Amino acid sequence: MPPNYTAPALDKALDIMELLAETDGALSQSGIAETLGRSVGEIFRVLQTLERRGYLLRDPDSGLYSLSMRLFDLAHRHPPLRGLIQAASWPMRRLADEVSQSCNLAILEDHAVRVVAQIESPADFGFRVRVGARFPAGSTATGAVLLAFADERVRHEWHEWLESSASAEAHDGLDERMATAARTGHLELPDPRQPGIVDLVFPVIGPHDVAVAALTVPYISTTLSDVDAHTVVSRAEKAARELSGRLRGDPGSPVARSGSSDTRARSSDTRARSSVTRDRSTVAERERA
Repeated sequence: MPPNYTAPALDKALDIMELLAETDGALSQSGIAETLGRSVGEIFRVLQTLERRGYLLRDPDSGLYSLSMRLFDLAHRHPPLRGLIQAASWPMRRLADEVSQSCNLAILEDHAVRVVAQIESPADFGFRVRVGARFPAGSTATGAVLLAFADERVRHEWHEWLESSASAEAHDGLDERMATAARTGHLELPDPRQPGIVDLVFPVIGPHDVAVAALTVPYISTTLSDVDAHTVVSRAEKAARELSGRLRGDPGSPVARSGSSDTRARSSDTRARSSVTRDRSTVAERERA
């Protein structure tokens, strides 16, 4: 158990940044103080310091505060994430060029998925997701794939949170989506937020046989689409395998070494299926309640 030391100024700074991260729009100094249950005097110097260090932006006209991209920049300097993005750059760019669709890479972050990389479609018409965007894991195809191929500890913690969550109804059908992903190795589902888009999602498997990210193609079919969905699925699977091989330190091509990749994928599928089966009845009971 960590020592029970306190750093009041640091607590205030973290409270302010967490508040602004969860708030749509900007807040005034008095609004921040009132929401946090503190006086303006208590947070005045903390706000000035956070602004000076580049973590907050202050509108010169309104005086309203908002978060800068400083925290996002720091997160991308973290070696594991930076390595993941660098490894994904070429496979994702080639995928986008081959299928004339955008693609993105997302990771599991608490109870949400965070988009950490995105390659736009080279076509004149397409759909993109902003890097840094955060979506609920339980209601997205990307989240279901990440959870299906996560380790047992992550799935156990997720289902514990789901049982205690007041918004469990928002995750209706999650266990079925996880089971499908584990069985087929990917998901193809209509996007719940953007009609007309089908999310094609594949896991990116790391060195420990669990998903470290998910590769998603938000497939949009129009008269300008040159590549059909079946071909996009095939190319996306190939890109995810190549990226998984890069993260595993596999020097061979994904085509030449597909046998070993298939074996590892089946092993991961088996673990995911068994865990989903154990947790499925509990989640279903919670959803019906």
